[in-house]
Amino acid sequence: MQEHNDTRERCAWCGTDPLYVAYHDEQWGVPADDDRHLFEMLILEGQQAGLSWLTILKKREAFREVFDGFDPERVAGFGEPDIERLMQDRRIVRNRAKLTAAVGNARAFQHLRERHGRFSDWLWSFVDGEPVINRPASEADIPAETPTSRELSKALRAAGFRFVGPTICYAYMQAVGLVDDHVTRCFRACS
Repeated sequence: MQEHNDTRERCAWCGTDPLYVAYHDEQWGVPADDDRHLFEMLILEGQQAGLSWLTILKKREAFREVFDGFDPERVAGFGEPDIERLMQDRRIVRNRAKLTAAVGNARAFQHLRERHGRFSDWLWSFVDGEPVINRPASEADIPAETPTSRELSKALRAAGFRFVGPTICYAYMQAVGLVDDHVTRCFRACS
């Protein structure tokens, strides 16, 4: 892939890789309410633990394929043969604990929806239904976790989710637009 040649100022974390720039420009900090997309991002954030987000973005299409388009009902039905199949697929992160957690998280996602209705409504209740817009001066001013991400982590864990610590939850909140942390100099902070 070629580097982008757009000269607009962005958050420094996205660098110049076109895939990362597109993610920054089109998705990060954008409020999302589609349950399937919210499930996808929750699973991808868990897969990212200990890796770079760019690594996950590069594997995203393969993840979509092997997790049946991130259909939570289908993923919830995966069994040990499916985990073994996934462990052999070199296109994705082959970490048994993360893959097993993804299947368990699909089941927890389904149970949570059965109890609360749309996952989106439940998730957005953590920010009173409105995105938290921060506008930090620099990336150094963006926290790794917040009281709200700790609260979300605790609620997800209580519902049976794994790989949902407070730091992962804060990254998730940024990814799905519950929080908008574009720095003040970023062109997205003005849009």
